[in-house]
Amino acid sequence: MEKEKSQNKEDQNLKDENSELSTDKQTPEETVSKEEEEQLSPEDEIAKLKDKVARTFAEMENQRRRFEKEKDEAFEYGGFSFARETLNLLDNLERSKQTLESDETIKDKDTLKKLMEHIDIINKDMISIFKKNNIEPIKAINEKLDPNLHQAMMEVEDNTKDQGTIVQEIQKGFMMKDRLLRPSLVAVSKKKIEDKKNDQKNQENGGKEAKN
Repeated sequence: MEKEKSQNKEDQNLKDENSELSTDKQTPEETVSKEEEEQLSPEDEIAKLKDKVARTFAEMENQRRRFEKEKDEAFEYGGFSFARETLNLLDNLERSKQTLESDETIKDKDTLKKLMEHIDIINKDMISIFKKNNIEPIKAINEKLDPNLHQAMMEVEDNTKDQGTIVQEIQKGFMMKDRLLRPSLVAVSKKKIEDKKNDQKNQENGGKEAKN
């Protein structure tokens, strides 16, 4: 039994030595073949470098265009927030005018007329300054309601106007070039219920006559 064990150990040692020798012989050849595979031809290397350079230039160009756009927008719309806040001055002038006109103590007096004249002058000057900075009021009265420009606050029965026509401007809206500074707050017309019923009857009768 001991002889068999020793013989097995010797056989195992011989196998290990042979395996080590085989790996030692294969390792240099395998590393050479791998290096040959990893090495690129000069043409491939040049093509790879050209691709990297092209990608880098494309990224730089995209960044340049983005910066140019941001710069232009900052130049054109840099005062957007300031302009929107300034509109409160116009609102306050209009409220002051309405309050003075409804004050019975100074109504129909020269003092009120002079105050109204001064308020109108200030209002016109502000509108003129806005126009010089490409800020224009939005047309509202008698215009068709445009959700992009107008915000309907209420409906008013008016049979003389098409439904959805602006009949009252509650707060004036403004545009800054092609951007909405703030929408116009408006009241739009609607037809009376009786007139709607009559219109429906007329349409139904017209349809029946057409069938006949």
